[in-house]
Amino acid sequence: MAEHRTMQRDALLDAARSLLSEGGTEALTFPALAERTGLARSSVYEYFRSRAAVVEELCAVDFPLWAAEIEGAMQRADTPEGKVEAYVRHQLGLVGDQRHRAVVAISASELDAGAREKIRAAHGGLIAMIVEALADLDHAQPRLAAVLLQGIVDVAVRRIEAATTESPSAIADAAVAMALTGVRG
Repeated sequence: MAEHRTMQRDALLDAARSLLSEGGTEALTFPALAERTGLARSSVYEYFRSRAAVVEELCAVDFPLWAAEIEGAMQRADTPEGKVEAYVRHQLGLVGDQRHRAVVAISASELDAGAREKIRAAHGGLIAMIVEALADLDHAQPRLAAVLLQGIVDVAVRRIEAATTESPSAIADAAVAMALTGVRG
């Protein structure tokens, strides 16, 4: 029975990711979740009390996986510069991933304080990963530099998602060049 509930919860989360990546937070409704999973709407409420609860669960499940992928890419780099490059490139490489599109939709939405705090904490975890590499580069203000570096990544993500005339790889190359030039001071 517990395994069946886990499968249904996972199916609901997969449906939520799809809805968010296809139509943003407006598309994430309990009737849509019920339709996507074949569950009765009342069954959806057995798993989640609100849309915010769905979002919180997605954050709790997806952010750690995403952060672990980025951290793994950074650990494989041999130099502090390589770690900065891996941090930028790996985040930008996730842009096409459905989990990432869902996260972007979540981040852009009006959420309750609890969900927003979970997102902030997860982003804080990403920032903490890069602070050490910046300190290894002898940056005078590694924490400030990390926050600004994440700003470069966030803008590059939006640029890739906007499907501009530049290719995703050209955007990633420019973001990496700006990041490395900027963190060297």
